[in-house]
Amino acid sequence: MPTKKKFSTLFLVVILLITTLACTMSVGGPDDPYPDVNIPVSPQSVESMQEQFKGALEAGIKGETIILTITETQLTSFLASKLKTENDPFFADPQVYLRDGQMQIFGKASQGYFIATVKVLVTVGIDAEGQPAITIVSADFGPLPAPPSLAGFLSDMITEAYTGAIGPVATGFRVEQIAISSGFMVISGKVK
Repeated sequence: MPTKKKFSTLFLVVILLITTLACTMSVGGPDDPYPDVNIPVSPQSVESMQEQFKGALEAGIKGETIILTITETQLTSFLASKLKTENDPFFADPQVYLRDGQMQIFGKASQGYFIATVKVLVTVGIDAEGQPAITIVSADFGPLPAPPSLAGFLSDMITEAYTGAIGPVATGFRVEQIAISSGFMVISGKVK
């Protein structure tokens, strides 16, 4: 009987060890949790953004002011599609909120068996050439280190989002104003 009890105890320890190795452990993240609103991800949102950009291009060619209105759903969907193409993405399950003059990006970062909530605060301004200037105000990956190339990735993603459908005219497009509020980012400018 004692051998059977030792075997049962050893079996239980092995099962616990395997279960622990098979699971991931949440290690927290920023003090601010995800906002209550869950933003859906859909390819149709990316397509609608591209169609809107094409319409804006036609207005720009005629010399009219181009006004691009980008929604949280469009940016969340665009970022999700971009992260899927990365070999080793910085984070997954993005949620992009456009509030109070800032872009708030939430997601899940993983390293080994650990998962942490991510929060990145970004401001979008205009540089001397009339192009969007992306500034990361803060990047909180919980106890995990923030990737050093995160700023470049987000800058490229936002630039691609607004130039994607404008294409050849993008070099002549000059942003005059950017506003972020209540779920929208509005970019206005002209083709010079």
